[in-house]
Amino acid sequence: MYEDEFPLRLAQLRNKKGVSARDMSLSLGQNHTYINNIESGKALPSMTIFFYICEYLNITPADFFDINSKNPVKLKNLIEDLKHLDDRQLESISEIVKGLVKQSG
Repeated sequence: MYEDEFPLRLAQLRNKKGVSARDMSLSLGQNHTYINNIESGKALPSMTIFFYICEYLNITPADFFDINSKNPVKLKNLIEDLKHLDDRQLESISEIVKGLVKQSG
Protein backbone atom coordinates (compact mmCIF):
# COMPACT_ATOMS: atom_id res chain seq x y z
CA MET A 1 0.00 0.00 0.00
CA TYR A 2 1.42 3.34 -1.00
CA GLU A 3 1.84 6.28 1.35
CA ASP A 4 -1.11 8.10 -0.24
CA GLU A 5 -3.41 5.07 0.13
CA PHE A 6 -2.69 4.57 3.84
CA PRO A 7 -4.35 7.85 4.93
CA LEU A 8 -7.39 7.18 2.73
CA ARG A 9 -7.82 3.66 4.13
CA LEU A 10 -7.52 4.92 7.70
CA ALA A 11 -10.17 7.57 7.07
CA GLN A 12 -12.47 5.02 5.41
CA LEU A 13 -12.22 2.58 8.32
CA ARG A 14 -12.51 5.29 10.96
CA ASN A 15 -15.64 6.66 9.29
CA LYS A 16 -17.13 3.14 9.13
CA LYS A 17 -16.63 2.96 12.89
CA GLY A 18 -18.36 6.33 13.22
CA VAL A 19 -15.76 8.13 15.29
CA SER A 20 -14.07 11.48 14.79
CA ALA A 21 -10.34 11.78 14.16
CA ARG A 22 -10.07 13.71 17.42
CA ASP A 23 -11.83 11.05 19.49
CA MET A 24 -9.76 8.30 17.92
CA SER A 25 -6.53 10.21 18.58
CA LEU A 26 -7.40 10.71 22.22
CA SER A 27 -8.55 7.09 22.62
CA LEU A 28 -5.13 5.99 21.37
CA GLY A 29 -3.47 8.23 23.97
CA GLN A 30 -2.16 10.64 21.36
CA ASN A 31 -2.40 14.36 20.70
CA HIS A 32 -5.90 15.38 19.53
CA THR A 33 -4.58 16.07 15.99
CA TYR A 34 -2.66 12.78 15.61
CA ILE A 35 -5.11 10.89 13.36
CA ASN A 36 -5.85 14.04 11.37
CA ASN A 37 -2.12 14.40 10.66
CA ILE A 38 -1.99 10.82 9.38
CA GLU A 39 -5.12 11.22 7.27
CA SER A 40 -3.81 14.45 5.75
CA GLY A 41 -0.53 12.74 4.81
CA LYS A 42 1.63 14.76 7.19
CA ALA A 43 2.70 11.72 9.22
CA LEU A 44 2.66 7.94 9.35
CA PRO A 45 2.20 5.98 12.57
CA SER A 46 4.91 3.88 14.14
CA MET A 47 4.41 0.13 13.93
CA THR A 48 3.33 0.06 17.57
CA ILE A 49 0.69 2.72 17.03
CA PHE A 50 -0.42 1.02 13.80
CA PHE A 51 -1.19 -2.13 15.82
CA TYR A 52 -3.10 0.00 18.35
CA ILE A 53 -5.04 1.56 15.47
CA CYS A 54 -5.99 -1.89 14.18
CA GLU A 55 -7.02 -2.99 17.67
CA TYR A 56 -9.09 0.18 18.09
CA LEU A 57 -10.82 -0.48 14.75
CA ASN A 58 -11.32 -4.15 15.71
CA ILE A 59 -9.49 -5.40 12.63
CA THR A 60 -6.26 -7.20 11.83
CA PRO A 61 -3.36 -5.56 10.00
CA ALA A 62 -4.25 -7.78 7.02
CA ASP A 63 -7.80 -6.36 7.12
CA PHE A 64 -6.36 -2.84 7.08
CA PHE A 65 -4.38 -3.49 3.92
CA ASP A 66 -7.18 -5.38 2.14
CA ILE A 67 -8.54 -2.38 0.26
CA ASN A 68 -11.15 -4.54 -1.48
CA SER A 69 -12.85 -5.12 1.87
CA LYS A 70 -15.02 -2.07 2.45
CA ASN A 71 -16.24 -3.20 5.87
CA PRO A 72 -13.86 -5.74 7.43
CA VAL A 73 -15.62 -5.75 10.81
CA LYS A 74 -18.97 -6.78 9.32
CA LEU A 75 -17.22 -9.32 7.11
CA LYS A 76 -15.41 -10.82 10.11
CA ASN A 77 -18.68 -11.06 12.04
CA LEU A 78 -20.42 -12.66 9.07
CA ILE A 79 -17.68 -15.26 8.72
CA GLU A 80 -17.98 -16.12 12.41
CA ASP A 81 -21.74 -16.64 11.97
CA LEU A 82 -21.21 -18.76 8.85
CA LYS A 83 -19.04 -21.17 10.83
CA HIS A 84 -22.17 -22.31 12.69
CA LEU A 85 -24.09 -23.35 9.56
CA ASP A 86 -24.32 -26.83 8.07
CA ASP A 87 -23.39 -27.69 4.48
CA ARG A 88 -26.91 -27.19 3.12
CA GLN A 89 -27.20 -23.77 4.74
CA LEU A 90 -23.77 -22.73 3.47
CA GLU A 91 -24.73 -23.79 -0.07
CA SER A 92 -27.90 -21.67 0.15
CA ILE A 93 -25.97 -18.64 1.38
CA SER A 94 -23.38 -19.19 -1.35
CA GLU A 95 -26.06 -19.12 -4.04
CA ILE A 96 -27.57 -15.94 -2.60
CA VAL A 97 -24.17 -14.24 -2.55
CA LYS A 98 -23.41 -15.31 -6.12
CA GLY A 99 -26.73 -13.83 -7.21
CA LEU A 100 -26.04 -10.55 -5.43
CA VAL A 101 -22.56 -10.29 -6.93
CA LYS A 102 -23.94 -11.01 -10.39
CA GLN A 103 -26.57 -8.26 -9.97
CA SER A 104 -24.04 -5.67 -8.82
CA GLY A 105 -21.46 -6.54 -11.47
